[in-house]
Order: sequence, then structure tokens, then C-alpha cells
Amino acid sequence: QVQLVESGGGLVQAGGSLRLSCAASGRAFSTYALGWFRQAPGKERELVAAIIWYGDNTYAPESVKGRFTISRDDAKNMVYLQMNNLKPEDTAVYYCAAVLSPSLRLGEGEYDYWGQGTRVTVSS
Repeated sequence: QVQLVESGGGLVQAGGSLRLSCAASGRAFSTYALGWFRQAPGKERELVAAIIWYGDNTYAPESVKGRFTISRDDAKNMVYLQMNNLKPEDTAVYYCAAVLSPSLRLGEGEYDYWGQGTRVTVSS
């Protein structure tokens, strides 16, 4: 069982940066694949970054590649999402998610554990 708590959201101007954090409880955190998703008003939840064990492999869709970076600190049971050059279209509630898996997971339905979300608002 894993519990996830996100933090770091807020209001930022376009072009600015934010770092989201997700604190995880539970043992064997390093064996979980992790992801960051977002859901904008009226839209479906979408994956923005994923990472596997020990941070050896990551994924980001083209919409955020080069701007968003996912990382993890297994010693601290933390996962981060560094977001740079933010755009108004990045406005959404951001969620971290976890699943016991040795490989990347890209689908929302593949994740078993979810945080409550943190809101990011990017003003133009």
C-alpha cells in the first residue's frame, strides 16, 4: 500500500517555473513505477511524465518534453516534477501516481495509487 501527497502547486506567470513534489509512504518505494498526470477543466487526465526504478528510464510526451523533468529520490520516498517555461495551457490539477512495476507505465488505468492533486495555474 502506498499513500501519495502532492505539494508545490500555485500561481505562476507564463515562462516561469514550478517544482512539484510528491511524498510517498510505504515500503519498497524503489520498486514502484511513478507518474505525473494532469487534468485541465473539461479535459481528460493525461500523462505528463513517468519514471521507473532508480530513475534509469523516463518518459515525457511531446507536449512537455524539454520543459518538464521527472525525478525521484528513493532514499526520501519522493518524486518530483520540475516544470520550466510554463504556458497557460499547462494550467491543471497535477496528480502523482504509483504502481508496483519494473517498467514504465503510460496509461492512467495502469496506476493503482493516486494522490489528491495539486493545482497549477499559469497566467498569461
